[in-house]
Amino acid sequence: MKIDIHLHLSPEPLPEGGPMTVSTPEEMIPHMKELGIKKGVLMSSGEGDNPAASFGSNEDCLAIVKKYPDVFSWMCNLDPKDQDTIYERLKTYKDEGAVGIGEFMVNQRIDSPFIQEVFRCAEELDMPVLFHMSPEVGYQYGIVDDPGLPLLEESLKKYPKLKFIGHSQPFWHEITKDPGKTKEERMEWGKGKVTPGGRTPYLFEHYPNLYGDLSANSAGCAIMRDEEFGLEFLKKYKTRLMFATDMVNKDMVFPLGGWLDEKYAKGALDKETYENICYRNTGEILGIRLSQEE
Repeated sequence: MKIDIHLHLSPEPLPEGGPMTVSTPEEMIPHMKELGIKKGVLMSSGEGDNPAASFGSNEDCLAIVKKYPDVFSWMCNLDPKDQDTIYERLKTYKDEGAVGIGEFMVNQRIDSPFIQEVFRCAEELDMPVLFHMSPEVGYQYGIVDDPGLPLLEESLKKYPKLKFIGHSQPFWHEITKDPGKTKEERMEWGKGKVTPGGRTPYLFEHYPNLYGDLSANSAGCAIMRDEEFGLEFLKKYKTRLMFATDMVNKDMVFPLGGWLDEKYAKGALDKETYENICYRNTGEILGIRLSQEE
């Protein structure tokens, strides 16, 4: 059984012809069962009055959780406005049941005043932050850091009690010592042997408040590109890595889940590591429990 820390859904069917197909919870739940996912954490796209939040806003996520409280939990998101009200807004969302902030993707540099204030308030409220990263301001979406992730490291130092959950290509791109530095290279899925000495493993080694979202092909390729390295990485950080998919619709399947099952069945992945990653870490960090543990 698994807990998926990263899902996107819409409470109602979306009009056809949009940029992507987004499933409703009624459509996704049977697919989750097929994949052995018992519970999922919904990612928010923003606050309700944000035009960019075309689906999956805080309000949408909360509505789904209220309808299916035994299946879904949710993380809230914040729009880059009203910096003086960040704490109050986050406190309201936490009181409504948000288990963290995610998918945090404001396209500003990590050292910007807004993002730093979000981190400060999140630490004070004990709300983990699951972030999407971009290589450049004005390029796609996500909080922005330079090659080598120096701004993330500074924040890991500055907010030691805040749980940072890393996600997306620029974060996992740094798993190897020799990553490309252009914005296009930093958005690629990893491939080939990993050269030891990457910045992402370094940050995991030195900062116990860094966690990993294993979703999509960004994390999947980082782990599976070099089986020996990937298995050792999973075992070494078995208390800080969390299964996830980043699914948006019922037709999506990412390969890492099946790969984990296969490696566990063959004995390449021990039971403790497998269970920690599949559900126990998310349960402990976000306070989510499967029925067998309740």
